[in-house]
Amino acid sequence: MLKWQIGDVTVTQIVELTTASLGPHLLPQATPERMQAVPWLAPFIDESGRIILSMHALVIQTPTQTIVVDTCIGNDKERSYPRWNMMQGDFLQRFAAAGFAAEKIDTVLCTHMHVDHVGWNTRLVEGAWVPTFANADYLFAQEEWAYWRTEEQEYGPVIEDSVEPIFAAGLAKLVASNHQVCAEVQLEATPGHTPGHVSVHITSNGEEAVITGDMIHHPCQIAHPDWSTTADENQTNAATTRDLFLEKYAGRPILIIGTHFAAPTAGYIVADSNWKEKSSKEKSLKAKGLAGKSPLDQNENNSAVSYRLDY
Repeated sequence: MLKWQIGDVTVTQIVELTTASLGPHLLPQATPERMQAVPWLAPFIDESGRIILSMHALVIQTPTQTIVVDTCIGNDKERSYPRWNMMQGDFLQRFAAAGFAAEKIDTVLCTHMHVDHVGWNTRLVEGAWVPTFANADYLFAQEEWAYWRTEEQEYGPVIEDSVEPIFAAGLAKLVASNHQVCAEVQLEATPGHTPGHVSVHITSNGEEAVITGDMIHHPCQIAHPDWSTTADENQTNAATTRDLFLEKYAGRPILIIGTHFAAPTAGYIVADSNWKEKSSKEKSLKAKGLAGKSPLDQNENNSAVSYRLDY
């Protein structure tokens, strides 16, 4: 369990699971050869060079509120992805072991409504889906909810079992994508992965942090911001959002906490002083036919700046 202190605010990570099996589908550009060519990515790949993804919630404790950001996959839910179907995990036990009580959560904040971000919004009780955090307000961006009311779902009845019961219970609050949750916490619009996707900006006593959501799935997208995922609703917008985010936060003392980053999970965006060396390795891989083509392949020949996560 990882924790970070941002002024008077504490952020605690509660992991549901980690996986290296999704990478080839989600980010096919991130081949083992390319990942192993970038030394700073070592903590975020397995021994075979496959990218590791962590499914975790982040609990924000401010002086006035306890906020859960994203609620992972959940138990007992019918899902088309076999490893997530009818899961029987121990997330709630881990949540309690970290010192949190579901009934004492003030706010649940979903960066977007994908299957792995809303699952523990609800739990199955006597055949019915009921809110897991029964005393909390659940915040959803207005644009995100408008999109998913008509959009076809890929992984099963996610909206029906994990979002609609929150509205039925009267706990859902639709908010703007720049909504101020409390004095220390504000939403930040980061569209592209989904139309209403938001990140979470924390400010306290002169210190800052940003929880990414799926605007950046994996740290390799810091080095390769043009690598959009197969899960991005609009890949062009997602890449543009990443570019703008990196330009905005690079070189600043603002902690970036990745919603799917494996441990160490957080760090600071800095210019990559090994950019020329990395570009040489990329060109070598391309010459061997290992690197594949993407819009970034052209950008790498022309860009003078690349970024990495300093952890």
